[in-house]
Amino acid sequence: MPKMKSNRAAYKRFGKTGSGKLKRRRAYHNHILTKKSSKRKRTLREGTLVDSADVKRISRMLPYGAKS
Repeated sequence: MPKMKSNRAAYKRFGKTGSGKLKRRRAYHNHILTKKSSKRKRTLREGTLVDSADVKRISRMLPYGAKS
């Protein structure tokens, strides 16, 4: 059986933590930053974990695991 293809877009966007959970970047931190408060922008800089409802779907896109 041939190797499965990873979804390359998902591979670039998601990573794995040491315990195996999926991590992601936060949205809304690319442009139109002048109207956002410093506190909000500081929070958006930090990564966060993928919601449990989406883990199965994203894991399916990454058959050989995400980058650490």
